[in-house]
Amino acid sequence: MDHLGIRDFFYMGYCIGGCFAGKLLERAPQRVVASYSARRSGTGRKTRPSCTGIVKENWAPEFLQRRPDLTMSTIEKYLHNLYRVRPDFTYSVSRDFIKNCRTPMFVLPDDAPAHPLQTSIDVASLAPNAKIAVFRWKEPPELEERTINRVRTFLKAHVPMRATAQ
Repeated sequence: MDHLGIRDFFYMGYCIGGCFAGKLLERAPQRVVASYSARRSGTGRKTRPSCTGIVKENWAPEFLQRRPDLTMSTIEKYLHNLYRVRPDFTYSVSRDFIKNCRTPMFVLPDDAPAHPLQTSIDVASLAPNAKIAVFRWKEPPELEERTINRVRTFLKAHVPMRATAQ
């Protein structure tokens, strides 16, 4: 953001981007004015999905075709650092951090192996200024429309006052 001349900003993250949001909130709390995450990656309390396996099967083969300078060994090291060094919760920050984070958050949950519902519930329950959409927010169509409107309202309410560096 510094390179772009942006001082205060809003962060939107999907999947592993929700974890990256946590790290940004931890490192630059005075700059991130709000955070929106959808289908957050993480671990549930009862089950621990193998995100490493999911990524190796679904993402790595195509990525390695585009990047012949990298190897599966490089990918495995990256995945180890991403998913196994801090294997609890959101992979990036602790429950204590989220509990004390005052930044407004909006969480759009999912329930898939890499996006456990419990992680979204925990983030929204712990963070003092968090909002969460209902799970299964796409059906019926009226609920999907209300959810989209809630997200729009949240985004509009947290537009940074100063969009560029001074």
